[in-house]
Amino acid sequence: MSTKSKDELKQKALEYHRNDPPGKLGIHATKPLANQHDLALAYSPGVAVACEEIVRDPAQAPLLTSRGNLVGVVTNGTAVLGLGAIGPLAAKPVMEGKAVLFKKFAGIDVFDIEISERDPDRLVEIIASLEPTFGGINLEDIGAPDCFIVERKLRERVKVPVFHDDQHGTAITVGAAVLNGLHVVGKSLDRIKLVTAGAGAAALSCLDLLCSMGLPPQNIYVTDLEGVVYKGRKKLMDPYKSRFAQETDMRTLGEVIEGADVFLGLSAPDVLKPEMVRRMAPDPLILALANPTPEIMPELAREARPDAIIATGRSDYPNQVNNVLCFPYIFRGALDVGATVINEEMKLACVQAIAELARAEPSEIVARAYGGSRVKFGRDYLIPKPFDPRLIVRIAPAVARAAIDSGVATRPIEDFRAYRQRLVQFIFKTGFLMKPVFDQAKQEPQRVVFADGEEGTVLQAVQEVLDEGIAHPVLIGREEVIRARMVELGLRFDLGGDVRFVDPHANPRFADYCREYHALVGRRGITPNEAEMIVRTQNTVLAMLLLRSGEVDAAVCGMVGPFNAHLKHVQNIVGKAAGVHELSTVTALVLPSGTFFICDTHVSAEPSAKDIAEMTLLAARSVRRFGIKPNVALISHSNFGSHNDVSAQRMREALQMIRAADPTLDVEGEMHADAALSEEIRNRAFPEARIRGQANLLITPNMDAANIAYSMLRVLGGGVAVGPILIGAARPVHIASNSATARGLVNLTALAVVEAQ
Repeated sequence: MSTKSKDELKQKALEYHRNDPPGKLGIHATKPLANQHDLALAYSPGVAVACEEIVRDPAQAPLLTSRGNLVGVVTNGTAVLGLGAIGPLAAKPVMEGKAVLFKKFAGIDVFDIEISERDPDRLVEIIASLEPTFGGINLEDIGAPDCFIVERKLRERVKVPVFHDDQHGTAITVGAAVLNGLHVVGKSLDRIKLVTAGAGAAALSCLDLLCSMGLPPQNIYVTDLEGVVYKGRKKLMDPYKSRFAQETDMRTLGEVIEGADVFLGLSAPDVLKPEMVRRMAPDPLILALANPTPEIMPELAREARPDAIIATGRSDYPNQVNNVLCFPYIFRGALDVGATVINEEMKLACVQAIAELARAEPSEIVARAYGGSRVKFGRDYLIPKPFDPRLIVRIAPAVARAAIDSGVATRPIEDFRAYRQRLVQFIFKTGFLMKPVFDQAKQEPQRVVFADGEEGTVLQAVQEVLDEGIAHPVLIGREEVIRARMVELGLRFDLGGDVRFVDPHANPRFADYCREYHALVGRRGITPNEAEMIVRTQNTVLAMLLLRSGEVDAAVCGMVGPFNAHLKHVQNIVGKAAGVHELSTVTALVLPSGTFFICDTHVSAEPSAKDIAEMTLLAARSVRRFGIKPNVALISHSNFGSHNDVSAQRMREALQMIRAADPTLDVEGEMHADAALSEEIRNRAFPEARIRGQANLLITPNMDAANIAYSMLRVLGGGVAVGPILIGAARPVHIASNSATARGLVNLTALAVVEAQ
């Protein structure tokens, strides 16, 4: 990194931390505190009831307080990052950073505790006295050998998990990288030679875990500042290091590196020289993890040995060994079963889960997080990326099950399927909303055609659809293109088996499809030749013909080209349901404050009163599919008659039509948006309103208003959308936006299946 880049980074980092409010952490209430009633429950006198319940049964504490989801990140500042013993005060930014990673990746709350105490016994006393506060303790940046002493004594004293991340988090991530690196080159852990540079807490913990995984201790050569750790050495030795002392005459890293299969560096910059790398075994695995400058730069290592597989601790090179792959999720699993300790079985389960995830097909979300580049298991992708959302779903259940099986869980999980579903909802904000739809779709999967079957996002969605068991997919696309893309993405489904495909360029029924399409549009100026060209080149047309003929039960399209182009094909081929005057859309928006449905953002530019009434009734039916009772507000610039222009009158007329068509529907209007979202504001304007609480289905006067409302709520509220959901078509079909994610397509598929049922 250049001097200019370093200066820019320094300035931006200081601005980031100084921005008001300073630091990276805050505390917010998780229960309402809006009135005297709330206060009476949160504090006196209601809080006494919770206290008495815990006195009666201490096991109620994690159910009545935040303790079951609260971790203490504790340091004395004696070994902070690469900065050394800078003290507890200067360590606080690092501990706050650790706290936000816990929250970001696993939803775990953290208090960072910086303690001004270097005596390990007194440090143990202080930390142990905090046990009633926390469900787990993460020791951080405590120097060796004190870190070993502190952790061992705390594990003996307290009945909550104690985890020194510098040791065990590093060891778990290294274990997964070694496991997969050896898998790539076809070597066995029990037959390799491993050499380390560094014999601190992290290095020794890595070796302990690798031995638990099957690496024979006699195959390990440890080096430190004094050279090789050998039997009989006196200088810079301790009991933790002595366990790996070898009976050998070799005294330097340069000597023991000969024929090594794995180099593990947790030491200092530039200690591994290119000439040393040249003497390693074929296909060497080099983990140069000193930060920010590794033991050897990857360019030098690769120049010396083009067959080397290289990992570092840096994010600007492949194979970053990062503790964030481990600590949030191992604590998530431990907390969720009330584990009293994080034991060897739980760590090994974590290693295996990380390694297996790297071998799975790549995640579309990961690609988006890293500039669109797709990664595939191999020499440059041994372990998952930190932003892979599947980490929590893979690791936490594996750790939780290991805790249960090894007997350290106080609250065993009985339904792991439900537990995984809860974790999925943490990843995908739409998970809770979609759960009833997915559950129903799984009962009777339907045939769903995907018009854009050659698109990578669609293929990843199809893999998820199969994994979820919600549909029988049919792809439109060229077989050779689909197969090549499947290989590129590492997908597992069986094209022609699990997944049918229709190739527009090689299909025995192609002529039939062309004749059928011309019969539908021939009187609109489309010649037979033009019809053939359209069917061959516009996959949505072919998808709609399959749907119309009954060869499939539902369709998803829209990934290529403008929404209106796909809508035209839906209207021309599938058409509107009986009695429906106009198609429309409703979009679900999941916000921290709740889920809202907004209609119509895509189809009706200036709907009539009749159109508004119709789309409201159709949208209400769609809302019920989510297991939600619609509470409908007709939004306007007019608030219960405050204006009398055409737009306001149209909303009033629509209200009368809606009530006449469905007297049971909770609907009110016309009203301001704030009145729709606040019963208090609404009651001040019109106490006789026939809806209660917050409206969840918002109907606007036109497409402009709907789109503006949706876009502002989504961006300002940090919302996630499901949709647009097309309503009113004769058959189940949805038109995705061009920017739809794989998960967004899966959601639309589940909705289409339920509609087809």
